[in-house]
Amino acid sequence: MEFETALENFQAGARCPICLDYLKDPVTIHCGHNFCLSCLNVSWKDLTDIFPCPFCRFCCLERKFASNPQLGNLTEIAKLLQVRRSKRKEKEEFLCKKHNQILNFFCQKDLEVLCPQCSFSSDHRSHYIWPIEKAAPYHRERLEFCIEPWKERMEQVEKVITMQTRKSLELKKKVDYRREEIRSEFEQLDLFLQNERETLLQQLQDEEMDILTKLNENVTEFSDHVSTLKNLLKEIESKYVKSDLEFLTEVKNIYHRYKSLKAPLPFSFQLKEYGYHLPPQYSGLNKIIRRFQVDVFLDPETANSKLTVSVDRKTVQYGHRVQNLSRNPRRFYNGPAILGSEGYNSGRQYWEVEVNDKFEWILGVCKDSIPRKRRRSQNPSIFLQDRLWCIQRSGQNNYIALGPKNIHLVPKVMPSKIGIFLDYELGEISFYNLSDRSLLYIFNDYFTGVLWPYFHTGTDSKPLKICTVTDSE
Repeated sequence: MEFETALENFQAGARCPICLDYLKDPVTIHCGHNFCLSCLNVSWKDLTDIFPCPFCRFCCLERKFASNPQLGNLTEIAKLLQVRRSKRKEKEEFLCKKHNQILNFFCQKDLEVLCPQCSFSSDHRSHYIWPIEKAAPYHRERLEFCIEPWKERMEQVEKVITMQTRKSLELKKKVDYRREEIRSEFEQLDLFLQNERETLLQQLQDEEMDILTKLNENVTEFSDHVSTLKNLLKEIESKYVKSDLEFLTEVKNIYHRYKSLKAPLPFSFQLKEYGYHLPPQYSGLNKIIRRFQVDVFLDPETANSKLTVSVDRKTVQYGHRVQNLSRNPRRFYNGPAILGSEGYNSGRQYWEVEVNDKFEWILGVCKDSIPRKRRRSQNPSIFLQDRLWCIQRSGQNNYIALGPKNIHLVPKVMPSKIGIFLDYELGEISFYNLSDRSLLYIFNDYFTGVLWPYFHTGTDSKPLKICTVTDSE
């Protein structure tokens, strides 16, 4: 065994590091490495200023080399002692296809393994080139840091799949609520409305099936994405056991595939509005008022310092004088706003607010996380969108539904009293113009946490008044 090892080492020393064949016309350069004369000339072709060693990249300032006839004689002896070596066969599998030279360098910028001649080319001359023995540990460690984020990403996508699957149940629940509402409304009409009712129910069922199909497709997309991530993760883990050269040969493809992966977007739905909002006498508004109206009271602990709250906590108005109020984390410091004293996280509630001829007001509900501290150069419609569902008036005829999207409204009659109906489980907030008993707008959303009645007076001194139950009867 020692003889065979020594013989292999002897023959390895008689081979050119560039072509891997026995040395022909061997020459020695300044760093001590030996090459075929023709191989060295090809490697140094087109170089004028510095002349790097094709093996160790030691830079020589002159194109100098020395003939080594003694090494040539030893090479002839090595040829006579020809021994088949598995290591050479392994290296030959990784020769440069363009120059037929061994791949023993790595370009950090292009993430490519290179032969000596490739490393001297104009494509890589200005790039950072390093030996594969140093590049491989660096990229192994770098990819190791990527494994955990990829696993976390896979877990996040799986959570989204679970969430999207639950939306099917949520869809069915909402459709059931809507179906019952449609039926209860049409039961109050004569038989000639029977055909219209069945038409609307069919449309709702078709919409349900359409949304359900899209939800299932969305879940399938996320499942496919998870499978892709899993396969990529397994592939990366399998490459860790390969040699440095094999590993680095494929690392560019791994990075490219990871960067090109794009997760699908979660599908969200909103049921269409159907033409079942009937004339005032059939609208069901009287039923809502009768069954679900609650007495809402203002919470002075949340009031802005320029707001005055009445003794019965039913009326609030803006004043320019700043009151000396105690500090409270729930108090509004960013505008003339105040909350109701009771929040709701279930059931149905209805209340009414007199706005009369006020030019500025915002009414509706909000989350408890609504910002309360002052923010310069911002108004409520900008930084409250994801935590507030309201109707706003600002000016003579400017009415806006403030929510996930701001919608401009054009009421036929200027409202002097607003009715607000919250159906928490159904995920709906309805606003009614009680001046003509018409529907102003309906928000459809998914609610979590407590929702609080919200009142914003604007900067005019006219009051907002919450109606009592007897005022509405």
